Amino acid sequence: MRLARVLPALVGLATRRIDRGGVKSALIRATLGGASRAQLDAWTAQFVRTLLERGMYSDALDVLGGHRRAGDQLVLLSASTDLYVPAIGQALGFSEVLCTGVSWDGPQLVGRLTTANRRGAEKARCLAALRDAHPGTSITAYGNAASDLEHLRLADRGVLVNGSRRARRAAGSGGIECVQWR
Repeated sequence: MRLARVLPALVGLATRRIDRGGVKSALIRATLGGASRAQLDAWTAQFVRTLLERGMYSDALDVLGGHRRAGDQLVLLSASTDLYVPAIGQALGFSEVLCTGVSWDGPQLVGRLTTANRRGAEKARCLAALRDAHPGTSITAYGNAASDLEHLRLADRGVLVNGSRRARRAAGSGGIECVQWR
């Protein structure tokens, strides 16, 4: 029943009155709004544990290990929220995490976004800021969707992972490497 509260945001998206960030915020508020930090921390711990045990591509873990062995600085940049992305980053050994922030009222989740939705142009802006913060550092960026192509083009090496056919076509014309991970 709580999902019905998201319908106005979906109509707003369809009529271009709000963007995907607005829908994300509405969905979080409708489904998780009012939950406590303790509840969400417990859920996050279980989610991350399951993700690491059964939800990661072995190729991804191998590539991540290669970057780590090369001494690369690992930055996780995600459009997903800070409800769980920082825990994933910490578990995988990332030194920095940039993701979409959500608001709290003390120990209770409100769910409004506190940052721009880290997707598309905003993800490209974040990558440019990382480049400015670490001048001279070669950047390899990974993404899995057409919305990632903008920031992948800004990287020294952009890699589209398990992208859709449409995204692979666009990536190929933009000099972005396409790979399939299992």
